Amino acid sequence: MGDLFSSMEPAPADEPRPDGDRVPAAGRPLADRLRPTQLAEVAGQDHLVGPEGALTRMLESGSLGSLIFWGPPGTGKTTVARLLAGATDLRFEQISAIFSGVADLKKVFEGARVRRAAGQRTLLFVDEIHRFNRAQLDAFLPVMEDGTITLIGATTENPSFELNAALLSRARVLTFRALDPAAIESLLARAETIGDRPLPLTADARVALVAMADGDGRASLTLAEEIWRAARPGEVFDAAQLVEVVQRRAPIYDKGQDGHYNLISALHKCVRGSDPDAALYYFARMIEAGEDPLFIARRLTVMAVEDIGLADPQALQVANAAKDAYDFLGLPEGALALANAVVYLATAPKSNAVYMALAGARRTAKAGGSLMPPRTILNAPTKLMKAEGYGADYQYDHDQPDAFSGQNYWPEKLGRQHFYEPSQRGFEREIGKRLDWWEKLRRERRGG
Repeated sequence: MGDLFSSMEPAPADEPRPDGDRVPAAGRPLADRLRPTQLAEVAGQDHLVGPEGALTRMLESGSLGSLIFWGPPGTGKTTVARLLAGATDLRFEQISAIFSGVADLKKVFEGARVRRAAGQRTLLFVDEIHRFNRAQLDAFLPVMEDGTITLIGATTENPSFELNAALLSRARVLTFRALDPAAIESLLARAETIGDRPLPLTADARVALVAMADGDGRASLTLAEEIWRAARPGEVFDAAQLVEVVQRRAPIYDKGQDGHYNLISALHKCVRGSDPDAALYYFARMIEAGEDPLFIARRLTVMAVEDIGLADPQALQVANAAKDAYDFLGLPEGALALANAVVYLATAPKSNAVYMALAGARRTAKAGGSLMPPRTILNAPTKLMKAEGYGADYQYDHDQPDAFSGQNYWPEKLGRQHFYEPSQRGFEREIGKRLDWWEKLRRERRGG
């Protein structure tokens, strides 16, 4: 993957910004000097701005809807929002949820209404949008619906958890990816070209610098500037000296990239493999590295439904309870609640039977299309529907022996299918007995 600003040339003095402002080159931070001026120049986010990217297709359609940009810092969210405004001839307005309140929103909305009346639409970029409370987020809904603004909100937090459903139903979520080490290295090399001088670092120190950036392109350039300012003529820093100079410790693992996914993968497989000690080890490494505990809680919930399922129906409740306990307690005590969930899930009986059953059902549903259910099991609220046979001969199961009718529920053209095969572990062993008994009754009552 290319770096965030790989195709950029040095910005000339008084270069126009995408929002129309001019900023003197003198004194501008390196990250700003290398800021892209076209969407095609934003490398590292090809899934969004590449030839087949989501934003590319959106612009080609001639319509830009409201969006939520979700991703780690330094991945180009603000830059892309500015460039989208330029590409669609929208007036770019920016606010931060950290510093803005309801009064600020009203002022921004009124300005957008005035511009709209004059024929100028507004793209409102809201940084850290997850910092707004529910009432503030609700204030966006009417101006989004009537076209007063096109909203682009940026967040580093999972929108599903941090934004309300009403806002999410009106905006599309696009994910920005952290830069990998190769991309950060390429960005540093570009900075050296622009600055016409190498970074005064040993090879090990350079590797440490890339790790310190933690997938953040802007942070890598800020660190590079700090190093250039600190170095005396002829001085070259090793890894230990680098830590002293920039006063930043290299992360235990890169939360945005390989280490992040490697350790959560290891934790997941330890839980699946019923090894609570190994699971606790990887959990502890992630907590010590500063991983977001809510990210771990979400993954524990995935493990509960994917790898345990109905073998222990309590697993999902335990995972959700651990998340709620962390929300209530915070760190450090909240980590213990998550640790309890880790051990519970690792020692629970395992089954992926529902996971596999759902996959099979989805394949069949996709292949079969819109097949009509049997009319017997459909309601008949009108006389016409009754005349067409809706609900005819339906057998109310509670009125049948053993509260089981054995009637057919499948579309005639599809026939009876079988997706769920419970394991012989944990509670699913009991479920299997029930299914066998019902199948026996079904054969008896349907004449074999």
